[in-house]
Amino acid sequence: MAAEQDPEGRAAARPLLTDLYQATMALGYWRAGRAQEAAEFELFFRRCPFGGAFALAAGLRDCVRFVRAFRLRDADVQFLASVLPPDTDPAFFQHLRALDCSGVTVRALPEGSLAFPGVPLLQVSGPLLVVQLLETPLLCLVSYASLIATNAARLRLIAGPEKRLLELGLRRAQGPDGGLTASTYSYLGGFDGSSNMLAGQLRGVPVAGTLAHSFITSFSGTEVPPDPMLAPAAGQGPRVDLAACVETWLERVCGHLGLGVQEPHRGERAAFVAYALAFPRAFQGLLDTYSVRRSGLPNFLAVALALEELGYQAVGVRLDSGDLLQQAQETRGVFRTVAAQFRVPWLESIPIAVSNNIDEEELARLAQKGSEVNVIGIGTSVVTCPRQPSLGCVYKLVSVGGQPRMKLTEDPEKQTLPGSKAAFRLLGSDGALLLDVLQLAEEPPPQAGQELRVWPRGTQESCTVRPAHVEPLLRLWVQQGQLCEPLPSLAESRAFAQRSLSRLSPAHRRLEQPALYQVALSEKLRALVDRLSARGAL
Repeated sequence: MAAEQDPEGRAAARPLLTDLYQATMALGYWRAGRAQEAAEFELFFRRCPFGGAFALAAGLRDCVRFVRAFRLRDADVQFLASVLPPDTDPAFFQHLRALDCSGVTVRALPEGSLAFPGVPLLQVSGPLLVVQLLETPLLCLVSYASLIATNAARLRLIAGPEKRLLELGLRRAQGPDGGLTASTYSYLGGFDGSSNMLAGQLRGVPVAGTLAHSFITSFSGTEVPPDPMLAPAAGQGPRVDLAACVETWLERVCGHLGLGVQEPHRGERAAFVAYALAFPRAFQGLLDTYSVRRSGLPNFLAVALALEELGYQAVGVRLDSGDLLQQAQETRGVFRTVAAQFRVPWLESIPIAVSNNIDEEELARLAQKGSEVNVIGIGTSVVTCPRQPSLGCVYKLVSVGGQPRMKLTEDPEKQTLPGSKAAFRLLGSDGALLLDVLQLAEEPPPQAGQELRVWPRGTQESCTVRPAHVEPLLRLWVQQGQLCEPLPSLAESRAFAQRSLSRLSPAHRRLEQPALYQVALSEKLRALVDRLSARGAL
C-alpha cells in the first residue's frame, strides 16, 4: 500500500521507528540460522488504564498499513550498518534489503472492541526475524491509540450522549505524531470532532473551530470594513450596511440589559462584525475577551440580531474562562429574556460551548442536568491522559517452531501465557458479558448452552459457566502479507466502539472503583502453564 496512493499512509510509521536491540536480535537470529523459523507474538496489556475496568482496542488500521508497507530502504540499511559492529557479515544487510512482511499473519480485535487484561489486542505470526522487528513499531501504534480511545470513552461516559465533545488538544500534544494520533482516536472513542485539520484531511475526522481571542484583540474599533454591506440570506432585496445595523441594535440590547452603550468594547464589536461578514451563516461569538456580561454578550446579541433581520441565524457562543457552569447558566438566562423581548425564539436555545482546561471533575459539573452547556471543548485532559500517561502494552513471544514459549519471572504479574491461542467472549441469555476465556488454538471453541470449566486469572480455583452465546474475539486481518477483508472506516469503528461500551454492565462501566471483568483460562491452557512453570519453561 504505497503512501502516495493512500493519504493516511503519510501518517504511517517507518521501519526504523524502533529500538536498537530489535536490530541486534535480528542479527543474532540470522547468525544462528533462525531467521525463517516460524514464531508468534502477542500484544496485550496487564492492567486496565485510569483505574477503570475496560479499555478500547485501537490502532489496528495503522498496524495493518505498517505491516503491509514494511520495507527497509537503502538509507535504512546503511544506517543499520553504521550502528552494528563493523565486522558484521555483508550478507546480513543483503538479507535486510530483501525483507518484507509477505510471510506475516495478523489476527486482532476489531478497532473499537472492549479489551481486557491479558487478552491479545494483536497476534502476529511469521518468520522469527521479521516479527521480532515489528515489536516496537506495533507497540507504538497500538498503546497510545488505545489509551487515547479509552480516555475519550471515559470522558464521553461522563458527558453523556447529548453533549457535543470536541478535541482541541493539538497545541498541547506530545509532538505532531501524538497530536494526529490523539485527534484520530479521541474521535474513535466518542468525541464528535477535532480542531486538527490534518486529522480531517488524512483520517476523515470532522473538524470544527471558529475564532480565538487574538482575532478579537486585534481590532480596536477604528477599522473600516472594505465592504460592510451584506445581502439578505434569501438572496433577494437590497444589501445592508451590517456595521450600521449592529449599532442600531446595540442601543436596543443595552437598553434591555441596563447597560450604557459605551460599555461594550468597540474593538470586540468590530471583530464580531468582521467575522459575521465573513461567516454570516456560521457566526459564533467568543464572549470572554473583556467581560462576558458587560461586553461580550451585548456585542454578540447586537450582531446576531442584525444578522437575524437579514434572515441569518447565529450558530452559538463560546466561554473560555471563569466559572464556566455559572456563566453558561447566566448567559442562557440572558438569551431567554432577549428572545422574548425581541421575539426571536431560536435565540433561547442557541448552543453554548465551553473550553478551558476541562478535566473529568469539571466535565461532570458541566454535564449535570440544567448546566445549559451544549458543546464542550477538551484539550490537555484528552491528549495527555494525565491520570495515566501510558497503557503499558507488551509484545511477548508465545511460540517458536510450533512449540509454546513462556516467560517466567520473579514478578508473577509478568509471567506470560504460552502457546498459540484463541479468545472468546461468553455472554448470558440477556446478552450480558460474563467473561472472556483464553484457550489454546487447537482446542474446540466453547459452545453455547454447554457447561465449561475455566480458571479465572488471579485465582487458584476453577469455576463453571454455561454461556448462552459465544463470540470469537480475534479476527484474521492479514494472512501471508495480504489483507483478508476491508478494514472498517474510522467512523464505522467509532460507532462499533459506542455499541461495545453500551454492552458493559453499570458495575463495569463505573469509572471509580468498578467491578473487575474476569478473564479466564481453559483447563488445557491452565495445565500447560502449570507444566511449563514446573519445569522452568525449558
